[in-house]
Amino acid sequence: MSGNAWLAAAILFWIAAWAVNAAIARSSLARTRGARIVVPVLFGLAVLVLWEGLVRGFAIDTVILPAPSVIWATIRANLPTLWMDFVQTILKGGLSGYVIGCSAAVLAAILVDRVPFLEKGLLPIGNFVAALPIVGIAPVMVMWFGFGWQSKAAVVVVMVFFPVLVNAIAGLKASDRMQRDLMATWGADYRQTLFKLRLPAAMPFIFNGLKIATTLALIGAIVAEFFGSPTFGMGFRIQTAVGQLALPMVWAQIAVAAVAGSAFYGLVAFIERRVTFWHPSQRGRG
Repeated sequence: MSGNAWLAAAILFWIAAWAVNAAIARSSLARTRGARIVVPVLFGLAVLVLWEGLVRGFAIDTVILPAPSVIWATIRANLPTLWMDFVQTILKGGLSGYVIGCSAAVLAAILVDRVPFLEKGLLPIGNFVAALPIVGIAPVMVMWFGFGWQSKAAVVVVMVFFPVLVNAIAGLKASDRMQRDLMATWGADYRQTLFKLRLPAAMPFIFNGLKIATTLALIGAIVAEFFGSPTFGMGFRIQTAVGQLALPMVWAQIAVAAVAGSAFYGLVAFIERRVTFWHPSQRGRG
């Protein structure tokens, strides 16, 4: 197909996808599980097709913007490299930092709730640390923990700790005063009240923080590699590929990171639906 034919086909596909999505939104199927899957998938396909058509139709150079087909070919041709980078950055640096940072934040929130005066001292410090730029934190962590995944995990811990801490503290205060008085009337101690009332009531808040932290963890792990890493990793690969003008590899790494981030967020959201099924925000979701 010529460039103009690609562009025309892409525009027609976009219009058709828009019409189908609009028809689904107006129909009785709009709230079904199938519609919630079909609509975003069809929209995503339309974006990719339009992207392909624009790149081919206007003959955009690969250095400026590669077509999705070129990115996909690069992914297929470099699967071992992409997998090695994924394990180093996402699984070792991002996931380990996420687990450590979020766990520490929830434990710190319980400590703040138990010892209220800590809130006045800990939250301002946490706010200060959260405001630190990653380009300033990452080199320091590399100097402290070396060029391996440990320094990237440390950056992730710093990035995810404060959002989860704030949400967890707010969640622990969310239980109704009458409910807490009722637990006290039944002779429940702090531990029983915490695990049977306050932590369950805090779960929607905690999961909000955990979902925010999913994207922060991936961003922190990738960006931290720009300031020191072994000869592999997603951030390292992006940096070297840009220097070589190998933009398809850059976009391949971006695609892998986007898919991993979406899957990670979806997993946390899935766990949230199973844990907080009783909450009004989960009603009507399948």
